[in-house]
Amino acid sequence: MVRSQLRRAGLMGPAGLVAGLALGPAAATAAECRLALVLALDVSSSVDPGEYDLQKLGLAAALGSIPVREALTNVTGGYVTLAVFEWSGRYQQKVVLDWTRMDDPAAIDTAVAVIATAERSYSRFPTAIGYALGYASTLLKRAPECRRRVIDLSGDGVNNEGFGPDLAYRNFPLDGVTVNGLVILGQDADVLPFYRNEVRRGDGAFVETASGFEDFSAAMTRKLFRELNDVMVGEVDAPYPDERG
Repeated sequence: MVRSQLRRAGLMGPAGLVAGLALGPAAATAAECRLALVLALDVSSSVDPGEYDLQKLGLAAALGSIPVREALTNVTGGYVTLAVFEWSGRYQQKVVLDWTRMDDPAAIDTAVAVIATAERSYSRFPTAIGYALGYASTLLKRAPECRRRVIDLSGDGVNNEGFGPDLAYRNFPLDGVTVNGLVILGQDADVLPFYRNEVRRGDGAFVETASGFEDFSAAMTRKLFRELNDVMVGEVDAPYPDERG
């Protein structure tokens, strides 16, 4: 069952790509929350209107995909609660979807519709990743008590306004929170090492990559599958694009 889901999510590749697969324990009941997940979408000035639509609709498609739906509605280990916000400059953050319990098809359909029809909040501001992480921490304070807390930060560039992730991690209540990244390649050659070295944080944290905004939906599907199932892939990071020869 897990292998077929991995294949549909695009996680089963050539031999050696996925190794050391481990799934988290499912000891809780359906009445308990197993995961509070914050999805943070980059709407800084480097993201043009077409790219914004690819990102927004890509997230909606990923949430509505079969592997992600199955992971959300499998409540053997407890339910998942989800919040989504857009971020750019220091004070430019806006909630798109407030905390929603995602344990039945109707709830998923509603979340998909809310995200797909959302209007862009900001478009003319820089990239303040430290502030985005701080804002995500305030959202987590309002979340139900859950066994795991994860922030999923998507972006196409490095921090260029305000304090960076290091100060966010020192000054906001983010202990015990896993921060994963989804890097959109093509805009900034430094974005992938920055997310790996500065943004990624916590046990089992990882960085997924999209080869441009057109690949965002597929990358988000893979990323959500791993996060929702607490899948750990025992592989070293793939090489940076300029190392592939």
